[in-house]
Amino acid sequence: MAVAEKGTAAWALVNLAAVFALAGVLFPPRPGAAALPLPPAPGQGAMEDIPSPSPSPAAGQTLRLLLPDGQVTAVGLEDYVCAVVTGEMPASFEPAALEAQAVAARTYALRRAESSAHAKDNAQVCADSACCMAYSPQDPAGWGENADAYRAKIRAAVDATAGEVLTQDGALIDAVFHASSAGATFPAQAVWGGAEPYLVSVSTPETEETVPGLRQEQSFSDAELEARLGSAEIGAVTYGDWGGVSAVQVGEKSLSGQEVRQKLGLRSTRFSVARRDGQTVFTTLGYGHGVGMSQQGANLMAKGGATYQEILAHYYPGSTLEKSHAEG
Repeated sequence: MAVAEKGTAAWALVNLAAVFALAGVLFPPRPGAAALPLPPAPGQGAMEDIPSPSPSPAAGQTLRLLLPDGQVTAVGLEDYVCAVVTGEMPASFEPAALEAQAVAARTYALRRAESSAHAKDNAQVCADSACCMAYSPQDPAGWGENADAYRAKIRAAVDATAGEVLTQDGALIDAVFHASSAGATFPAQAVWGGAEPYLVSVSTPETEETVPGLRQEQSFSDAELEARLGSAEIGAVTYGDWGGVSAVQVGEKSLSGQEVRQKLGLRSTRFSVARRDGQTVFTTLGYGHGVGMSQQGANLMAKGGATYQEILAHYYPGSTLEKSHAEG
């Protein structure tokens, strides 16, 4: 989240490296299929003198990438996937987790490229993690002396899965991902309103013992709640059968769990609310939108011996792993 909320997640947001040698980003909601509208593309960007790609981005194995400065450049598909894996998942993760991330990123990119999200920029994907995925073509500063080894490790994961994508009924799936969940992932319908058969709630192995920092607290004064939610009066909290908050009574209004999360900047919609020392405390479990593959869960599965094929089959049930048309 895919994100990513795309949680999403960019490795600067996964602050768990000290224990597991880990580092996701919070991934913004990644829409799926026709029922889930694509987010708007960034502002119009200046164009370089690059030949227009074929209608199918995979056919030439290149993508037109909209950069933060508004320029558009051509980048090889597999090089793009390397840069996305670098930006979205800690290089210290298990090889099988990195391989699963590579397939999810490739699938998401090609599906995104087939859409019209960046048509006005004559681009197919962008480097903004809030819109598409995090793109890090340079070594992250945190790699330090491990840079050579990490770069080679990510390239190996991408090469091991070269051209592989996830499909259902012959179409690319919306392979969204997030940083971490707690016990179970969320179904797409609970987060974005549109259902996908491969984006349902599935078990995930993260616990507070296996993922330090999974539980977090965020406190708000009455004035902050008034400003962000319109009222400091927090009433009944309703939970969905997937484990996340479906609705919160705020003053005279009922807000969805997703609305509260966005307005308050909460890490997850799996939260509880308590009053303490004159402030309202929100306790969250997990990080990100909670849909699709959990990056921390994928890493724990890999530690337990799961292959990337098994990880992908678990988090995207009913999908098919196959070579894209770019690979023939």
